[in-house]
Amino acid sequence: MDAARQPEHRPELLPGHLPIPTATRIFYAVSCITAGLLTAGLIGRFVAHAADFSLLMLPVIPAGMLFADFLSGLIHWFADTWGSESMPVLGKRLLHPFRIHHVNPGDFLQRKFFDTNGDVAFLAIPVLVACWFISLTTPMSAAAALFLAASSATGMLTNQIHQWAHMRQAPLCVRWLQQCGLILSHNAHQQHHEPPWVANYCITTGWCNRPLQAIQFFRRLERLITRVTGVQPRTDEIQFSQCVTSERPLR
Repeated sequence: MDAARQPEHRPELLPGHLPIPTATRIFYAVSCITAGLLTAGLIGRFVAHAADFSLLMLPVIPAGMLFADFLSGLIHWFADTWGSESMPVLGKRLLHPFRIHHVNPGDFLQRKFFDTNGDVAFLAIPVLVACWFISLTTPMSAAAALFLAASSATGMLTNQIHQWAHMRQAPLCVRWLQQCGLILSHNAHQQHHEPPWVANYCITTGWCNRPLQAIQFFRRLERLITRVTGVQPRTDEIQFSQCVTSERPLR
């Protein structure tokens, strides 16, 4: 397990992400473009109604970003901890990529923009569309629309931010955002890829990592699930890593 999750061990001998068919790549591109246009339109809508907003609305944007970060950590933790890559739908689309990522983190950097972000963009589209139908005429409804838009717009960038966090030399503007603490940084995310690989699950802004670690949120949740179901965490990932180690020697 330890050796299999060390990124410095000859990544050319490790498995990579599954090939993406052309039709799927087109679907990803359409999803990303659609989500981007919806987000741009929503920004314009909020700017047009800015005079109607109170200054009390300003905290709603970071609150939405915080929620997106927490959600990224919850999904990441679930994909790392439970289930099997042989499960229908989720196994191939969610769990398998995370299994690959942990034994070969560098492979993530080979994925193109649409391949990286298509799935999350598609999931964000219904929420972004819903924001268009929420009235901005009352403080409560405007806050709800702004919160959903901020969380969705931030959340759909999660995989891209995650990929940037794996770059030792990200683009200059990205490094500035990382240094300002607005998105996950390389150094912060590296802690997730170090033994015992159970820290810093949140991969969008990274804001939730420290408080969740302080209260041992995920560890307590794992113990509760194991107590209720009897299922042990990370058994499939350990088996996957051991299989990779035995079939593809790392030294």
